[in-house]
This record gives sequence, C-alpha cells and structure tokens, in this order.
Amino acid sequence: MPKHIYNRLALFRAETGMSRKALADKVGVNPQTIGFLERGDYNPSLELALNIALVFKVPVELLFSFRPFPSVAQALLGQNSEPDGE
Repeated sequence: MPKHIYNRLALFRAETGMSRKALADKVGVNPQTIGFLERGDYNPSLELALNIALVFKVPVELLFSFRPFPSVAQALLGQNSEPDGE
C-alpha cells in the first residue's frame, strides 16, 4: 500500500542556496519533478531519494520519512525546553 513520503527538500535547498533547477540537473530529473516532490505530489523512487541524499551529503532518512517532520521552530523549542537560568 503506497504511503505518503514527507521530505525536507525545500529546507535543504534553502540552506544550501540551491535552486530546483540546480538540484534537478544534479540528479537527472526535470525541475518540475523537484517541485512535485517538495509539495508531496509525488513520491521519489529509491534511486532518486538516494541520489538526492548524495547531493546534500546526508543520510536519506534526514530528507525523507513516512512521518511528518517537526517544523524548525518545534525542533528548536524542543531542544531547549527548560527556562533560562535553571
């Protein structure tokens, strides 16, 4: 049964200053495919997911998951849940 695959492609692209076209060129797909992936309209093949992970030099599980990723704000707030000075 196909599942929705969540991703952090837009976040990683923004952090590295990479355009959709640049990422698409590096992994051999159309820039529209990157947009479809980022919006969740399309799930990547295993080969495409691994190639994208290679481009960003991170494990594939940092980019793709069956569960939603926490927002950046949630991740930051979760790491520092104690009040200052305690």
